[in-house]
This record gives sequence, C-alpha cells and structure tokens, in this order.
Amino acid sequence: MITFNKIDAWADRLIRLSAFIGTLALLAEVLIILVDVIGRAFGAPLYGSQDLGTMAFVIIVFAGMALSDKMGGQIAVDLFEQAMGDRLNKIINILVAIMGCVIFLALAYAVYDSAKISVMLNLQTNLLGLQKVWFQWALCAFALLTALGHLLRTVTFTRRWLGYLEWN
Repeated sequence: MITFNKIDAWADRLIRLSAFIGTLALLAEVLIILVDVIGRAFGAPLYGSQDLGTMAFVIIVFAGMALSDKMGGQIAVDLFEQAMGDRLNKIINILVAIMGCVIFLALAYAVYDSAKISVMLNLQTNLLGLQKVWFQWALCAFALLTALGHLLRTVTFTRRWLGYLEWN
C-alpha cells in the first residue's frame, strides 16, 4: 500500500538527485569560467563559454529549487506573524504552499510549450549549436519536482493542522 511516508521518501530521493545534478552543474560552471579566464589571459578564450555558462546556470538554479523549498530556504517576512495568531499563520502556510505548487506547475507548462516550439524549429544555442530542447526539458522536470515538493508540503501542513499522525 502506498502511504504518504513512502511518497515523501521517494520525493526526498528525487530532490537529493536534483541537488546532486545542480552541484555537478556548479562544478562545471566553475571549470568553464576557470578555463575561459586562463584562456583569455593567453589570448585564446574558451569557445562557446557563454552557451555552456548560460545552460549551466539554468541547471544550477532550477536543480536546487526543490531542495531550497524542502529546507525552507525561501525568503520569509515575519513582521506580522505574531499579530495574526496561530490559526491564521497555519492557513497562510498552506495557501503559500498551494500557490508555490501552482506557480511551478505553470512554469513547467510554459517551458514545455517552449520546448515543443524548440523541437519544431530545431532551435540551437548561438555558438555551439546545442539543442535547446534538452535544457528546456530539464528545466521542466526540475519545475515539476519543485511543484511536487510544494504539494507534499501542503499535505504535510494540512495533516499537522488536522492532527493526523499517519496517512494510510
């Protein structure tokens, strides 16, 4: 039987994989910049470093998004938290998690539409001629993973609020 805890455990594994991919992209970005800077000093910059750097930044940002959400790393302004009361704060937490899920689902849908256009027009990067669709699909997958994280956070907040200990 599939329980919430099993779904949450699989989501954690996917989030860790996503963060690992983001870490690899960050290391690649550092290497690209290092080789490009040293190459410029000798009059031979790395050809296509702008293409590689842009795609690596896309992966860095979106691969780490789900982990940031899971760890609560987003910006929070708590100026009015004390004045609103516990019940209203819990409702706001649930609504914010739902809004995050909807936003990332909309982002995934928009990027998926853009990827279909990239396939149709065979869009490529400017210098290296890399197919843009692969990066768009990766961004779409990372956005869907982040939306899943928001959905699981919504369920977790709701379960805590309602007082359920186990969801079977």
